[in-house]
Amino acid sequence: MGIYIPTTMADHWLKLLICVIALSNTKVNVRASEMVNITLLSNAVEKGAVCLDGSPAGYHYAKGYGDGANSWMIYLPGGGWCGRKQSCIDRVKYSPMLSSTKNITQETFGAILSPNKTSNPDFYNWNRVFIRYCDGSSFMGDVKKVDPETNLHKRGSRIFTAVIDELLSKGLKNAKNAMLTGNSAGGLATILNCDRFRALVPNANTVKCVSDSGFFIHAKNLPNAAGRERTFARVVHFHRISKFLPKSCTSRMKPGLCFFPENLVADIKTPLFLLNSDFDKFQIQVNLKPHPVDNPGWVNCTRNITTCTPPQLQIIKVKGLGNNPSRGLFINSCYIHDFLYLMGRYNSQDSPKLHNKTIAQAIGDWYFNRSSVRLIDTKIDYPLDCKIGSGNFV
Repeated sequence: MGIYIPTTMADHWLKLLICVIALSNTKVNVRASEMVNITLLSNAVEKGAVCLDGSPAGYHYAKGYGDGANSWMIYLPGGGWCGRKQSCIDRVKYSPMLSSTKNITQETFGAILSPNKTSNPDFYNWNRVFIRYCDGSSFMGDVKKVDPETNLHKRGSRIFTAVIDELLSKGLKNAKNAMLTGNSAGGLATILNCDRFRALVPNANTVKCVSDSGFFIHAKNLPNAAGRERTFARVVHFHRISKFLPKSCTSRMKPGLCFFPENLVADIKTPLFLLNSDFDKFQIQVNLKPHPVDNPGWVNCTRNITTCTPPQLQIIKVKGLGNNPSRGLFINSCYIHDFLYLMGRYNSQDSPKLHNKTIAQAIGDWYFNRSSVRLIDTKIDYPLDCKIGSGNFV
């Protein structure tokens, strides 16, 4: 004679058994992104490592674990530049997220900073650090004197050095692997600070840099070349950047021209990966845009890229990437600016692919020397409308 179990109790035990079996056969689903609290730099004011408005520099830090415990990724975000007193004043007034750490509490870590092993398999468990960009100089300025009238602090270089120094005490000094990366103005900062970063972590076995959409072109044969030169010359002069630029470049041309990667990338000794579009949306719409009286054909092209002629499209393409054998390249044709901070662009079914590799796969293969990665889209001679996420961190 069997034991009688009420139907309700049987249902309860059956459901519980199903749940146990399901959990035992299912991997824990780690979210694709996480919110990370800000850490204000210790003794920032005493070190002079402060934002444009004088607030202390800050960063967001997610601690590594497992086989990533001794690997570090430092991320430098974008946000443009200010090269004159008024533009920096306006930056403080109208763009507090790019000039201050006041009222900032958290930052979203996604894409290359994601904690998800499936979407970010090579770097998900590394020590991941996002340094606040609040100086307007691509982390390069260093002016000791503060104008009492404006209270502008131009200390980007000090911010970078001081944050790295603090991270050394948190374990970066024991790093086996280290990567400096960033997008847009942060991608330019990655190029400019690459060798400097290598020098700050001398004990690491592997140190490499990955620049996303930071290859801002001089394009001296394109309209408004003089305007582009003035823009960077003002930034270099206003923030006193000349002393931090490679002497191999400043010895043969004006310092402002050494802010253009094409003029200095060949001098960078640390392995560098360049991720860029041949048809960078920000560069075409903003940097290459001429005054209407200069050349109506180019005005139409920069406003609406579908009106560009084949010769114009060829001229627009990124050039001067360098031939260093340690250089990694992923040059696609998407009409997009920025790839690393949006998962849809970094590693998804719809991500840009070259030789069947996503950006995530290409960077991982290059960093860990699994294969040489010098991928350039040579089959497409026009910009692609890659609808793979939105939002720019310019």
